[in-house]
Amino acid sequence: MSLYPAPRAILFDLDGTLADTAPDLAAALNLLRTVRGLEPTPYELLRPQASHGARGMIGVSFGLKPQDDGFDELRDGFFSNYEAAMVVHSTLFEGVNELLAGIADAGLRWGIVTNKPKRFTDPLVPQIGLALASCVISGDTTPHAKPHPAPLLEAASRLGLAPEECWYVGDDLRDIQAGHAAGMRTIACQWGYCGAIEPAAWGADHLLASPAELLALIRATVPSPTSLAA
Repeated sequence: MSLYPAPRAILFDLDGTLADTAPDLAAALNLLRTVRGLEPTPYELLRPQASHGARGMIGVSFGLKPQDDGFDELRDGFFSNYEAAMVVHSTLFEGVNELLAGIADAGLRWGIVTNKPKRFTDPLVPQIGLALASCVISGDTTPHAKPHPAPLLEAASRLGLAPEECWYVGDDLRDIQAGHAAGMRTIACQWGYCGAIEPAAWGADHLLASPAELLALIRATVPSPTSLAA
């Protein structure tokens, strides 16, 4: 705890952290199957892969990897399906609106750092209720995506902050790896998709079960809005 100053900004992953986008991602994937006469892949198998995008969803549903024949065609179809229906069933997780309001009340800024391509991030963010983000870094904003620290360092730079003045919150091992590499305090959110590796094994600085727990941690750490003003 003492290795880090009080935060001046909280950075978030998007899918599985701020927003529950798995329903629309799963629908886009299963449309690929139904038009081919295949049974839909059960949602409970797709949901944990939502943070892994096309690679994870196609992998679990079709058994293909990016280097395999046919993957690119499926990926392009998946992208087209998703782009056409991104905010049909997707919502912010319960407690996220209150969390973001509490962050603002504490005198902090917040931003988004996602591996989701800009093609989807730019229209999704305002539609789902996240237009007040101070910065949005997509998976193709920098030459490297997470777990590389470049996207997080870019976010800190755009906010005019040192990396250690930011916290990073995510629901995937790559998020925690990127946060550590960037020199940020890391928070693993158990309310997200989390994938196959248990969050307790990620080595995050904090492991929290709800947005309300994160807000409580921020309030316990931040001394006062006036002392944190830029």
